Amino acid sequence: MVSVVGILVLSACGDADSGSAVTSPEETPTSSPTSLTIFVDLGDGAPAQEWTLTCDPPGGSHPQPEAACAALADIDPTVFDPVPPNQACTQIFGGPETATVSGTWNGDAVDAAFARNNGCEIARWEAAVEVLGAGTAAASPT
Repeated sequence: MVSVVGILVLSACGDADSGSAVTSPEETPTSSPTSLTIFVDLGDGAPAQEWTLTCDPPGGSHPQPEAACAALADIDPTVFDPVPPNQACTQIFGGPETATVSGTWNGDAVDAAFARNNGCEIARWEAAVEVLGAGTAAASPT
């Protein structure tokens, strides 16, 4: 009976020529999907803007998907983390704009909120400006 179990296990594994769905580590994809939803509110009473962004290939309704995907390839992942509550930040007001980014980035869940209400938040906004819509009023408020 032991040899029958061994045969069953081996036959379930398959081999390279049997059409098995098992892949080796070299065949495993190295990049994971990016699919984000971005909301930007200029804080001026106008309706918030909503965009989608996908990468590989760049697409969605984002005004500049190629630039946003290129920026995501180089962005510091901590830009999506909230500012720690005990972080000392300059108390300057950069504007009423707010934004959220949610979805997946390189296969990891993202749920980030952005604002421009102090120096730390302004720095996060500027680090993510391409994702938030560079060239739009939201990305470069006056």
